[in-house]
Amino acid sequence: MRHRPPELHRKRARDMRADATRPEDALWQMLKDRRLEGVKFRRQVPLKGYILDFVCFEARLIVEVDGWQHAESPTDAVRDAAFRAEGFRFLRFWNDEVTDSPDAVCRAILCVLRNSGE
Repeated sequence: MRHRPPELHRKRARDMRADATRPEDALWQMLKDRRLEGVKFRRQVPLKGYILDFVCFEARLIVEVDGWQHAESPTDAVRDAAFRAEGFRFLRFWNDEVTDSPDAVCRAILCVLRNSGE
């Protein structure tokens, strides 16, 4: 059965897609439409009470783009652990990494994808 998040979460995800940060938008430009070696990513996905920045369900990979407010965040640690328990892997990049080194970010994502059979 397909997961159907509550309307409030779906609305918040839509709002976040419409008002993405500059680094999130830059990464989305590299990931959307299967631009990264044909792999399908979705953005601002509401799942299990959280909104994930980017997710590739086929590879069970979650990519987060974070600002300073996420440094050593206990909330993020709890969320990450819950998704890891379900077989997801996480890649977390700081905003300035995406802005300053987009090719390195894509290479890191590809490295994880290639190691998962995607």
